[in-house]
Amino acid sequence: MSLTTLRCTVNGPVATIALARPDKLNALNATMHAELRETLQKLEDDEAVRVVVLTGEGRAFSSGQDLTEDLPRDADGRLDLGPALSRDYNPLVLKLANYSKITVAALNGPAVGASMNVALACDVVVAARSAYLQEAFAKIALVPDAGGTWILPRLVGPKRALALMLTTDPVPAEEAQRMGLVYKVFEDATFADDVAAFAARIAQGPGLAYRLTKQAVAESLSNDLETQLALEAKLQQQAGFSHDFMEGVTAFREKRAPRFEGR
Repeated sequence: MSLTTLRCTVNGPVATIALARPDKLNALNATMHAELRETLQKLEDDEAVRVVVLTGEGRAFSSGQDLTEDLPRDADGRLDLGPALSRDYNPLVLKLANYSKITVAALNGPAVGASMNVALACDVVVAARSAYLQEAFAKIALVPDAGGTWILPRLVGPKRALALMLTTDPVPAEEAQRMGLVYKVFEDATFADDVAAFAARIAQGPGLAYRLTKQAVAESLSNDLETQLALEAKLQQQAGFSHDFMEGVTAFREKRAPRFEGR
């Protein structure tokens, strides 16, 4: 796969996609979106890949949308931001939200604007200590997009989410961890190694159970308790029929580490 705005590496069951426009702080443009869609699909189709890490090259995760990119205009010559969202951001966020593999956003540096919301669409977010997240849209008189108005209120509550959007205050990594936006904060000096070890540990887990767990958590956002309990019973039945469950029980009885296959 020939890539111009990304770098994709695969190490065993872990694939890493690095946004690779460091001179532009990895600002997102149409080419990068197209390459992200293609790369994510190829990795999803690769049965050997179990975890996909999304990170950035250089000193930023991403500065958000590339505002120097030529964007569509309407009949009156005004910039029309709607088509770019429909073509690029909305499919990317939906792809990440419904991805069959585990996704980890590894914030090596600032995640600003739309890139913050793309990161939050991943399953797990980890960050370098120097990183921060920022809903910067109001700085240029725009509304948060890329799913930010849906995801962020569900993570931190509507009042705090609105305040972060109105003030555009940056959220340092440690504070983001306290808020529940970030799961782990790693030291800058060891960030790459820590992320690799973290992703490798997840990749050794039961892939089928992971997928079913993701489904349960996603549907819980709109289910009442009775519906959720019924869903849990259905999904647990599927998990109980799996090879990985039998392997897990066998490994427990034999006092050894399980060797999960994701089926």
